Amino acid sequence: MKKIATKSFKTTKTAATPAAAVVKTVRKAPAKKAAAQTTRTTIVAKIDVGFGNALYIRGEGPGLSWDKGLVLDCVSDSQWAVTISDAVAPIVFKLLVNDITWSSGTDYSVEPGASLTLEPTF
Repeated sequence: MKKIATKSFKTTKTAATPAAAVVKTVRKAPAKKAAAQTTRTTIVAKIDVGFGNALYIRGEGPGLSWDKGLVLDCVSDSQWAVTISDAVAPIVFKLLVNDITWSSGTDYSVEPGASLTLEPTF
């Protein structure tokens, strides 16, 4: 029989680190940003524009343009409404029937977050 050489290993115990010396990194979730307040400005027009016609708005404000109108929602036979969000300055506007015929008089204006009910003439 042959002798097999064995290697000897020496094991040593290391002293445990004191609990006070252990530093744990605790990661916190990033703080949630407060939900941005949305400013809603409501414009209501009381007018009967006739069956098959629609009321539009053009002007200066979020989503508005003087070149192309935005159709208002028909709430009832003689009431139209639109809600414009996130305005930071007064909304200046004019109403049009079928995005062609402008309302008479000067431009209308409404402050951000306010509601305005009007009876335009054409």
